[in-house]
Order: sequence, then structure tokens, then C-alpha cells
Amino acid sequence: MASDKNGFEIPDQMRDFAEKSVDQARKAFDDFMAMTQKAVSSVEGSATAVQSGATDVNRKTLTYAEEHVDAAFRFAQQMVRAKDVEEVMSLQRDYMRKQMEALGEQTRELSATATKAAQKASDAAKD
Repeated sequence: MASDKNGFEIPDQMRDFAEKSVDQARKAFDDFMAMTQKAVSSVEGSATAVQSGATDVNRKTLTYAEEHVDAAFRFAQQMVRAKDVEEVMSLQRDYMRKQMEALGEQTRELSATATKAAQKASDAAKD
């Protein structure tokens, strides 16, 4: 047993218990910090994956917007050169059909890109 100058003694069992308690608290804290660091890394990985996916979607969207503006200018040029109402109607019909086809394809591509981005983010969050 340990004693101090005043005659106060700490039983060995209590000292062992206190030492074990400190060791357990230290281990619990170390485990908590390890889990926290893992969670932070996971969030950072998810954020990077999300940013990458958002960049892909943004690039595609910008490309599609440019394509639509280009098509609108070509259509306007054709309309200016049209000789009669029948040609105007034909140009309008062709333009609308092509734009709807392009929109359908672009929607499918954007959906696929967004799905890939979401999957990457989900995978990054799991790691």
C-alpha cells in the first residue's frame, strides 16, 4: 500500500482500478478519435466525388446549351432565307423534331452522368 506524510493510504486495489480506468478511458478516446478521423476522411472523399460529378454534369449541360444555341442560330438563318410559308412551316417542323430528339438524348446522357456521380459519392462515403 502507498501512504503519504499524513498517513493517508490508498489501497492497491483502488490504485489498480484507477489505473485500469485511465487506460480504458484512453483507449476509448483513441478509438473515438480514429472513428472521427475516418468519418472526416469519408466526408472529404464524398465531397470530392460529388464535386467531380457536379463538374461532369455542368460541363455536359454547358455543351448542350451551346448546341441548342447553335441550332437556334442555324434555324434563324434558314428562316430568313425561306421563300414561302410552306418552307417556314417545314423548317419549323424539322427544327422542333431535331430539338426534341436532341433533348431526349441529352436527358439520357445527363441521367447516366448523374447516376455515375451519385454512385461514386456513395462508394466514397462507404470507404
